[in-house]
Amino acid sequence: MTETMSTNEEKKKSLLNGRRAIPSNNSNEEENNVPEMEAFGLIPRGFNPKDYLRVVDIHMFKEPHEINKQQHHTDKYYSPRLIVRRGQPFQIQIDFNRPYKPETDNFWLEYLIGRYPQQNKGTYIPIQVRDVLKSGEWGAKIIHKENNSIRLSIMSSATCIIGKFRLYVAVWTPFGILRTHRNSATDTYILFNPWCQQDAVYLDDEKEREEYILNDVGIVFHGNINDIKLRSWSYGQFEENILDACLFLMDKAELELSGRGNPIKICRVASAVINSRDDNGVIAGSWDNTYSYGVPPSAWTGSVDILLEYYSSKQPVRYGQCWVFAGVFNTFLRCLGIPARLVTNYSSAHDNNANLQLDFFLDDEGKLDTKLTKDSVWNYHCWNEAWMTRPDLPVGFGGWQVVDGTPQETSDGMYRCGPASVQAIKHGHVCFQFDAPFVYAEVNSDIVYSRREKNGTQVIEKIDTTHIGQLIVTKAVGHDGMMEITEEYKFQEGSKEERLALETAVMYGVKKQTTQDTVYQPQTDVDMDFQVQKAVLGSDFKVTITFRNKSHNYYTVTTYLSGNIVFYTGVAKNEFKKHSFSAKLEPSSSRTFDVVIKSSEYLSDLLDQASFHFFVTARINETGKILATQKATVLEIPTLRIKTPGEMVAGKEMSVTVEFTNPLKQTLENITLRLEGPGVLRTMKKEFRQIPMNATLIWEVKCIPKQPGLRKLIASLNCDALRHVYGELNVQIQKP
Repeated sequence: MTETMSTNEEKKKSLLNGRRAIPSNNSNEEENNVPEMEAFGLIPRGFNPKDYLRVVDIHMFKEPHEINKQQHHTDKYYSPRLIVRRGQPFQIQIDFNRPYKPETDNFWLEYLIGRYPQQNKGTYIPIQVRDVLKSGEWGAKIIHKENNSIRLSIMSSATCIIGKFRLYVAVWTPFGILRTHRNSATDTYILFNPWCQQDAVYLDDEKEREEYILNDVGIVFHGNINDIKLRSWSYGQFEENILDACLFLMDKAELELSGRGNPIKICRVASAVINSRDDNGVIAGSWDNTYSYGVPPSAWTGSVDILLEYYSSKQPVRYGQCWVFAGVFNTFLRCLGIPARLVTNYSSAHDNNANLQLDFFLDDEGKLDTKLTKDSVWNYHCWNEAWMTRPDLPVGFGGWQVVDGTPQETSDGMYRCGPASVQAIKHGHVCFQFDAPFVYAEVNSDIVYSRREKNGTQVIEKIDTTHIGQLIVTKAVGHDGMMEITEEYKFQEGSKEERLALETAVMYGVKKQTTQDTVYQPQTDVDMDFQVQKAVLGSDFKVTITFRNKSHNYYTVTTYLSGNIVFYTGVAKNEFKKHSFSAKLEPSSSRTFDVVIKSSEYLSDLLDQASFHFFVTARINETGKILATQKATVLEIPTLRIKTPGEMVAGKEMSVTVEFTNPLKQTLENITLRLEGPGVLRTMKKEFRQIPMNATLIWEVKCIPKQPGLRKLIASLNCDALRHVYGELNVQIQKP
């Protein structure tokens, strides 16, 4: 059977470039052809499929009043199809042409999604009938048999892809597999499940689930801090075709189907596709008060019209401002089953260069210089919070995540923002992805009013530390009132925790402009630094904190040390060390303090590259000044030593030795060494049975380098107890 390829197909095929066996599977809409008869070989002449078990009908129990939609809280969706939530059983009934005989009959279910279903990607799911269902894993069991019918309870995986699956029933015969024909009436939508403990979006409070998933209207708070206004917004996540429109947004964003079980990925791509900048997304923003050929943002009453217009026209809908982006985003999230709420931040900083400082430049007369002033304060700004675990961040940073579809600044080259952990923002841990520094600045910036004198010096007239992010609110749970959530984002203004969080954020890379050329006096009395003792993997080590009091005053400092294990990309896994202490500092003297890090504290959680991140913050209690410093440190995974005794000349034999000393308190077993050097030697591999503790292994290799010039030799060692052991050496190969 030959298919004529559409030009679109050809284009996809040409994009493969030999890198992947099949094109990317990033459209829920596209389908593949599934054979109704899959023969095992030549079919004998007398074979009649009708002699075998045959599916006559499938009942999906998909009406709003029936068991599936009731139990799965999907009875509000205006859709004739079955809609269920993942990680929770649902029922279907299969009518056969005769009674089902388990001894001889063999059938199974197949769920498929997309154009190129593959089992290892979760886009092709075969389900055999079993005796028991395992919680949170795909499976099916027979719960009722009557005449020619069986009723199945089907469990979906709690990490299953979100989208529309096609269902086939396959029956085994000696000569081939018989399948039901393609029937869109049996299509099954699978959504996130906040009622399921194993789901990444699990929310344990029923009233909150009713609000953040099932409530299809909400309140937008706007106006300004002194005059709070509110308006209702229709999310309409259950309206006809809205679910399909939301799935289309993920197709539009070209999110690979295999990534669609992950709420972090879905939020990230959605925050880009909600706005039209750089990807022709849903809503075109306009803030200049001219809305020709479109609807003024204030005219929209809800999300449904916008989503349906976009779904049919595939062109950006004009126009939106922040609450419109946030309203549509909220619909998208709730529709797919991710708990979500719309949040308003009053006096929101749009900090052009994310330096935690909104610079307002004044002219000679003290008036605002609009040419120089690039930063802005929004009376209010709306964004969304989505609820999910963050397995990619340290423990404690799950829960509400900021996602923002309003195009303000680019992130990784696109206009998008989030998900950023609210908890991380509160504590200043803005190193954790995605876009936490930007959100931190939105709620925490200082406003600096400065004026340039005639002689060029810059004078700071006023610093307002309390103006930004004064009030952060969302709709209350269960009624239309306002719920203040400012303290979810920041500590009490002026509290010591708030300043510490600020210093942490600054330390983690939020730029806080140094006020050089200004009349502001920084703290110079006390210096603090810390050293992490160079330590080899598997040993205890010290962090030594040094204070130098350069003043004539007695001071006491309160010091906090936090140690985090981080991935080599800098993403933290968890905080393994917390330590705080007080110290007395004598005038004009130095003091050092040691904090011991035991190997037992880190070894069990250690990641491949053995990277740590320490930060130390200290407050001088008498002056309130903060000292903060941070260091990333990597335990020394012992390296391989590569040596090249003798001369290195192209075309002549040379010698390379690789040495390694075992640092662990155990014998290493089954070690594999590899050595390669492009242009010097082909990859060579050698296996060693064991290296006792403290013993040194030496491997000598002879080779003939081909070309002169600067080359690199690279060696690696691998065994179960030790990975990522590398060595490299630059060698200059001489001309003969």
